[in-house]
Amino acid sequence: MTLLILMILVGLSVPVVGRSSDAVRSRAEVAGFSAFLRHARERAITSRVSHTVVIDPTHRTMTVLAGPEAEVRETRPLPERMTVEATPQAAFSVRFEPQGMSSGAEYRVKTGDVVYRVTVDPVTGRVKNTRL
Repeated sequence: MTLLILMILVGLSVPVVGRSSDAVRSRAEVAGFSAFLRHARERAITSRVSHTVVIDPTHRTMTVLAGPEAEVRETRPLPERMTVEATPQAAFSVRFEPQGMSSGAEYRVKTGDVVYRVTVDPVTGRVKNTRL
């Protein structure tokens, strides 16, 4: 009888653990996406040179370009499970100014079964995540 109860408890807990680890992975992927944007803003402020983040969903990359010559500073691949949609479409490129402002953007980021809205405030340049 004891073994039967333990088997039932293990059978119920395994799917819960699997779902929670997937949620943690999704949160980490979205946090990485947001951190990349925040890092570009910080670099624009500290270097006193505008930085632009270009998101290319077709090639699954995020690239930071610096200054008027658009020098490539960093490129990062998007996670395999992540899809990104921008509102408006031009927001796939967001510019961070040395004063902290930005061109503003709103992204719908889906990773796994979890969907987030990531916004870049045009006045402050701050990046915020909200789970939908």
